[in-house]
Amino acid sequence: MNTRFKKSELSNGIRVVSELHPGSRAVSISIWVLTGTRDESPDVAGISHLLEHLVFKGTKTRSAYQIAKSLEALGGDLNAYTTREYTCYHALVLKDHWEKALDVLCDLISNMHLNKKEFGLEKGVILQEIAMSEDSHEEFVYDVFYEEVYGKHPLGRSILGTPKSIALMKQNQVMDYYKKNYTGKNSIISAAGCLDHAELMVGVEKRLSAKKSATIKVKRTVPRWLKRRHVVEKQAEQVHMLLGFPTASFKDKHRFEAVIANTLLGGGMTSKLYQSVREKRGLVYTIHSSLNTHLDSGMMTIYAGTEAKNARKVGDLISKEVTKIRKQGVSKSDVEMFKTQVIGSILLGSDDIENRMTSLAVNEIVFGHYRSVESVIEEIKKVTVDSVNHYIRHELDIDKTSGVLLGPGVTDLKNWWEDLSL
Repeated sequence: MNTRFKKSELSNGIRVVSELHPGSRAVSISIWVLTGTRDESPDVAGISHLLEHLVFKGTKTRSAYQIAKSLEALGGDLNAYTTREYTCYHALVLKDHWEKALDVLCDLISNMHLNKKEFGLEKGVILQEIAMSEDSHEEFVYDVFYEEVYGKHPLGRSILGTPKSIALMKQNQVMDYYKKNYTGKNSIISAAGCLDHAELMVGVEKRLSAKKSATIKVKRTVPRWLKRRHVVEKQAEQVHMLLGFPTASFKDKHRFEAVIANTLLGGGMTSKLYQSVREKRGLVYTIHSSLNTHLDSGMMTIYAGTEAKNARKVGDLISKEVTKIRKQGVSKSDVEMFKTQVIGSILLGSDDIENRMTSLAVNEIVFGHYRSVESVIEEIKKVTVDSVNHYIRHELDIDKTSGVLLGPGVTDLKNWWEDLSL
């Protein structure tokens, strides 16, 4: 048992997890609100992300400037981000300043104060962010892909929302959403660093014990994967190619085989796709695969950016490499090398207290309990060449491969794109 890890729960349902790192000068502390894009109704698409922005515009006790200055003046960092399944507010400070960080974070999730002017200004900022995301084609292609494969399911929506949903958003809708979702049973506090758990609990009790428990009643449904091939004609320097297929969720028994398969396919410079498409032929600057994992579903995607004249070559090479791996399998030496690579990455990441803070929270969200770095590594060590090859051949549903091709001249490639197989 890891004596450095502690978990407690307030009477209102707030869970507190922490891991002591006595040699660290810093503390990474965060509050996770278990509400994201997939919990929104279509008429308020983007409200979780908009709310994440708005809490920084002021509370009942701090102005926007005072919030920004609170930790920055101490050399610390305060930030937040929204995903499709949760919203995270996080801070990194020197160990002597952890209580100030906790105070600011608790203020943000408890005492937001909105005025009409700031609300209107921040909606304008989000509308600019949406426009910027559409200009960032490497990111925008993922939003299009999610919409294609998940359709009208909430997971298919952009985290930012749409220009229409943001423009029509009302101030009272945001405040109602804040009060409904930023509650005890919907919150997790996670901390890592040179911090005593008992002292942390005193600080949390002091600031959040009065928060209502309130169970969130939004029911999440498992998305149905839609097999789609889509082209988006856009003026751009490159064609952006994204292919993907359904794969393991966070809780899937094959999740570590999925991690190894992703690493060998396109997870780094030694991966099959990087070596074949970039190193041997120089057809791309960027090519990689990634796992996009949710609580009840997941996907593996392959991205490449290339000149329009090379799009067919790149797509055909990706098809060739994936088909080769499926038919011939992967060697024991390759599996062992990529296992070592993944284990090394995990061990290096475990020395970073921000990574540890995130890991504590995600394990609590997904599994409801602590998973040590050592236990994760032991699970990875159990992965074999046979289990990886079985996973690739029987669990990766390649027959459901979907894709988005975005860039100049892609309309002329529509028939080829629809026929491209993996």
